[in-house]
Amino acid sequence: MGARLRVFLSDEQDQTLLNLRKQDVPQKVKDRAEVIRLNAHGWYVEKIATHFNWNTKTVRLVLHKWNEHGLESLWELPGRGRKPKWEDSDIVFLEECLRIEQRTYNSPQLAQKLKIQRNVQMSPDRLRRVLKKKGVDWKRARKSHKGKQDPIARANKLFRPRYVGIGCSKWRN
Repeated sequence: MGARLRVFLSDEQDQTLLNLRKQDVPQKVKDRAEVIRLNAHGWYVEKIATHFNWNTKTVRLVLHKWNEHGLESLWELPGRGRKPKWEDSDIVFLEECLRIEQRTYNSPQLAQKLKIQRNVQMSPDRLRRVLKKKGVDWKRARKSHKGKQDPIARANKLFRPRYVGIGCSKWRN
């Protein structure tokens, strides 16, 4: 059993943490606020950890952060995860190029254009996913050739006899 770790809250702080339960904030923030409130009301770290199904180290970390940073410690800091290599201005640039120029591009060509003109290196697959997510229409419209074929040539193609196999003299329709 670790040393007793206790947090003391003013009435205003307690009310602020209680109000966080009703606001539209992430569940982690609500849980951390409740951990702090329970500790201030006399619950031991081990009992809080059991109640939330957390490790005691996690509860202690939340309490220590509260003592150091206060209300700011409840939220996650920005900067988690990999930063994007591109900016929104790069996508706007591509949209302008696609709108102004008459030609059509495929994703490797767009990635090359982005690399040369904006010095942003993205794989064609990643660029395609970003454009799709942003709702950019950049592909050439496919034209259907169905119905444009000569009906007689099409009928001949469908009912042309084909040879079944080597050494076999049978033809099938």
